[in-house]
Amino acid sequence: MLTLNHDDFERLVIDQLDLLPDDMVDGLENIIFVVEDRPENGTLDTLGLYDGVALTERGQYGFGEMPDRIILFREPLLAIVDTLDELRDEIHVTLVHEIAHFYGIDDDRLHELGWA
Repeated sequence: MLTLNHDDFERLVIDQLDLLPDDMVDGLENIIFVVEDRPENGTLDTLGLYDGVALTERGQYGFGEMPDRIILFREPLLAIVDTLDELRDEIHVTLVHEIAHFYGIDDDRLHELGWA
């Protein structure tokens, strides 16, 4: 298992966000990216989470709502990799997966597309 402190991990997340295609991130609005150590239930099985209302399910939106969140969980991601390159890849896949949820793409479709 690779070890990396919170700040260094967060820098990797920012670097991977910067590498995502513009057409994927340009449509993101009222959303923040957060790094947490683990999910509330303490599991190491969850790598990321989209916490919000998918774009396809929004009605009247944009008047004072708290921002949606995409959360990456540091310890679960570190637990599945051995190298920094593997971690970068896993962060990339997790970001794409959770951003897809923002756009309304469900887990079944993400599995079909190879992003699960």
